[in-house]
Amino acid sequence: QVRLVESGGGLVQPGGSLRLSCAASGSIFSIYNMGWYRQAPGKQRELVARITSSGSTNYADSVKGRFTISRDNAKKMVYLQMNSLKPEDTAVYYCALYEVPVTYWGQGTQVTVSS
Repeated sequence: QVRLVESGGGLVQPGGSLRLSCAASGSIFSIYNMGWYRQAPGKQRELVARITSSGSTNYADSVKGRFTISRDNAKKMVYLQMNSLKPEDTAVYYCALYEVPVTYWGQGTQVTVSS
């Protein structure tokens, strides 16, 4: 069974940086596409970034040029480097693993951008 555990969230000032990590277990990690999503209070969960098994990436327009998704297949980890953070980036961030037709989710990690 797949298990995803996020870490690295916290409180950061506008313009600051955070690196989120997601540890996966229970699957042949390298063959699956992975993603980061976020959900702000009162809003729907939205895609932030995705990375394929071969390393191709795509990003939401709102984070392009500021966020970078990466993966380490040997460690079964996926990362989200977030730079130039804005208050509107405040949300719970979730890691996702796509094993079509199922998507597995982590428990989420809170990111708060505030002065």
